[in-house]
Amino acid sequence: MTTTTPRAPALREFLRAPIAAQTWRETGYLAVTAVLALAGITYLFLGTVFGGVLVITLIGIPLLAAMIVVARGFGHAYRTLSAWMLRSPVEDPPPFSPRPGVLGFIWSGLIDRTGWHAIAFMLIKTLLAAAAVWGALLFAVVSLGLAISPLLWWLIDPVNYDSNGVARHSLLQFGDVYFDTWPQMLALSAAGIACLFLAPWPIRWLAALDRMLIRTLLGPPARDARVEELERTRTAAIEDSATRLRRVERDLHDGTQARLVAMAMTLGRAEDRIAAGEDPTELVHSAHSAAKEALTELREVVRGIHPPALDLGLGPALQTLAARSAVPVDLAVSVDPRPSPGTETIAYFSVAELLTNVARHSGASRAWVSATSDSEGLSVSVRDNGIGGAAIGAGSGLTGLAARVGTVDGSLHVDSPVGGPTLVTLSLPVDGRR
Repeated sequence: MTTTTPRAPALREFLRAPIAAQTWRETGYLAVTAVLALAGITYLFLGTVFGGVLVITLIGIPLLAAMIVVARGFGHAYRTLSAWMLRSPVEDPPPFSPRPGVLGFIWSGLIDRTGWHAIAFMLIKTLLAAAAVWGALLFAVVSLGLAISPLLWWLIDPVNYDSNGVARHSLLQFGDVYFDTWPQMLALSAAGIACLFLAPWPIRWLAALDRMLIRTLLGPPARDARVEELERTRTAAIEDSATRLRRVERDLHDGTQARLVAMAMTLGRAEDRIAAGEDPTELVHSAHSAAKEALTELREVVRGIHPPALDLGLGPALQTLAARSAVPVDLAVSVDPRPSPGTETIAYFSVAELLTNVARHSGASRAWVSATSDSEGLSVSVRDNGIGGAAIGAGSGLTGLAARVGTVDGSLHVDSPVGGPTLVTLSLPVDGRR
């Protein structure tokens, strides 16, 4: 049983490959991009020839710069086709930003990295297009022709004459072998059908190679993508810090400050009673209760800034969260080496928010929290047996949580099918950076 189960999906995928939507999308992509590759190589040839010839008149240099910049348009076309037909969207690279003046434009065009990447892709794509048209697509067409050859042979009823002048009702021949009988044609059809099951795979391999090349050459450079990611996470960190500061200010103003003001007023009334020779005991007790409540609220505010339990490590801090959770929690912690304080804080507040979501939205009767770390990073997971349906952007706070995790180059994954269970996994660097 264990040896046949893994093979079943692969066999099923192999048998349905000729009629799968992916195969037809990728076939159409290779056909369309073969035409686009021909247009691209023609454009490069003409641009290089005219630009090179006219260099001596100084007109050729601006032409070459313009050719490099315009090559971006071909890159955009390939990215669009990749997103539409290959289901593999790729982000656009930064737009062309020329330096001021005519000379600045020419120089910017000549050194435009995105344009050069597009040209490199167009050259490689020309070779791939030839392989696609004369290899993968031609193989598929020939296989289809062989598969339906008995029908064509019966409808057309071709007549050929061999070297001895004997009439042969043969649709095709190999040397002196004429396929002019039903057994021969059926055997040819069987070979064609077998080839049809093989035909999708060269198409898929070429499409996969195109996906990789488009991501590598036509997408944003890794450095630019990294800068953009840093800018995004910096913005998220600033917004998160501002939100926390506003929450602390609101808690202090609406809670603790109000209680301290009430306590001061109560003590003032107690002084008036003492001055009047009356018993101030009731007011002193009331002020004492207000002071204790203010201290409790101050502890809650401090815990929201930096939980004291984190001073002992992530394990004790998570134990505190599990003990205070409204839903019973099973906790498993194995954290060695200890993460940086920043990573521990993010992990702590993430688990706190996730357990709050479990209590409010999931309808779960139990939750499981685990945290493990090694030299590669810290992994924290929160699972519940609730109704599921949680998703980033679904209004459950997971979007902000993902942004918070992203500030240290971490990642958040949500697996929550409708009906449950829900599993949220956080991956964080142990030292707060990658």
